[in-house]
Formats: sequence, C-alpha cells, structure tokens
Amino acid sequence: MRNYFAKRITEWAQEDEKIVLLSGDIGNRLFDKFKEACPGRFYNCGVAEANMVGVAAGLAMQGFRPVCYTIAPFLTYRAMEQIRVDLGYHHLPVILVGTGGGLSYASLGGTHHSCEELGMLRLIPGMNVAAPGDSRELEMILSHSLESSSPSYIRIGKKGEPEVHATPLQASPGQPLRLRTGKDVALVACGTILPEVVLAAEQLGKEGISASVFSQPYLKPFADQEWEKIFQEHRMVVSIEEHSRLGGLGAALAEWKADKPKTSPLVRLGSGDEFLHRTTDQEGARKYFRLDTKGLTQKTRAAWGGIDPV
Repeated sequence: MRNYFAKRITEWAQEDEKIVLLSGDIGNRLFDKFKEACPGRFYNCGVAEANMVGVAAGLAMQGFRPVCYTIAPFLTYRAMEQIRVDLGYHHLPVILVGTGGGLSYASLGGTHHSCEELGMLRLIPGMNVAAPGDSRELEMILSHSLESSSPSYIRIGKKGEPEVHATPLQASPGQPLRLRTGKDVALVACGTILPEVVLAAEQLGKEGISASVFSQPYLKPFADQEWEKIFQEHRMVVSIEEHSRLGGLGAALAEWKADKPKTSPLVRLGSGDEFLHRTTDQEGARKYFRLDTKGLTQKTRAAWGGIDPV
C-alpha cells in the first residue's frame, strides 16, 4: 500500500505543482522518483513530527497542498496538539498519511502500535478520517482528500496488503462499499483487516450464516442514510477494526445507532481496552485480539447464537 501511495502521489504532483510532500525521516528511497520528478517539493523534516505538521500548516496558508507522511503513531500521538490547533482550528487542507497503522509494526513494541489514533482524530472538528482496506480504496480516498478543503488523516498499511477490489472505485466520501451480499449478518470492516473479514464471511456461509461484507474506510464523514438501510436489511451488524473498540468504527456506529434504538443489534469487534504486552508480528497480534479469520468467525457465530462474543 505504501508503494502504491508513493506512485500515485508522484503522478498527481507532476500534474499539480501545488502538491508538496513532507516526510518524518522515512521513505527517502521510497520517494526517489518524486524527488526526481518534482525537485524542490520534497522535505525530510527529520524526527520532528510536530514541527512537520506546523511546516505543512504554513505551506497550506500560502496556497500549497502539503502531504505529510510517516509512521502512524509518530505522526498522530506526537503531533496531536499541532494537528488540532494548526490544522483543525484553522481548517487547513493538509493531508496526513500514517503508514503502518494499527498493529502493522507489532513486532517493534507498544511505541509503534496505533489502536487509538482514529478515535482521537475523529473528535477534531472538520477533520476527515479514513483507513483504506486496499490500494483501490487508498486511491479513491487520496483523490477525495486532494479535492477537499478540509484537513485529512489517512491510515494505511505497511506493505504486502492483498488487493480486495478488482477495479477502481467511485463513491462519495463516507459511503460504505458493498463487497458481498447476504441476508443474516452484515460484517463491516475498516482498514487493512478487510481481507480477514472477507474470509470470515466465506466461512460463516459454509456454516449456514449468510453474511454481507461492507468496507467502511471513512470514519468521518459518515453516510447516515446508507447505514439506516444496512441495519434494516440485516438481523445483526458486526463492526470489525484493527483499532480499539473505543472511539473507532464501532463507536461511530454506536453513536449513530443511539438515535435509532429500533434498529438491528450491533456487535463491536476490535482490540481490547489494553496495551499489547508481548512481542509478536501483526499476524500474532491479530490472533491475540481474535481479529484473525478464525477469531472473527467464532465471535460472529457466538453473537449470532446469542452469546457475548467479547
């Protein structure tokens, strides 16, 4: 996904001289083609993420379209005040791209995990927040962000994420994307957990539970009318994310549902209200939180049977 981002931002920057790329001391070789094609528009801001956001704010005030890129927890947790005040308060069209979101860097320890940042950024007024499930979703969201006058955060994976969508996507910001149609349960994914959700739906189908699959890459904006229809069409809705159950996709759906109490039940699956105190890779971390295909299938089956899946 990060390679696809580098390719597309280089192509768009060649068409738009206002696009400026800022990096937090990573991606030097990744952006070699960008630096060659767009001399003078790449800035390595070093290990100073808060300063990088401030620089991007200044560039945006001068009419440029800055894009900040670095590891997700460093871009968000270290620079939260600057994101809130410099970008949010002034409503500047800066795009923040956090790579290695969720548990992608699980093996590097808690400093590299980001299972809370989507919820934190979703609270900033006027901020667009998205986590694409594959490069097709990334391309669509990046295009939306470049056209938007609002600040945006895009959480992407690290590398090697499988493609889920076969063709380019065209949808409005916030609109859920249907990948599979069923009649019993709607499985709703946010971010790079999407391939696991597709596999879980297939397994549930073999067990007699008909599952739809939706990707909801946007946490903000949110397509309220679309969700009313999805809850009406299914007997249960399950949100799935590589993020805390607090603040993310499940919380956004629960907030929406609070004003519509007569809808189908909602089950929220994600990481627990805890830090991951173990050394493992992303696969192992997903297994620990039961966010792998097996765990998602078991939890959904339990909820369908009336058992608390958490």
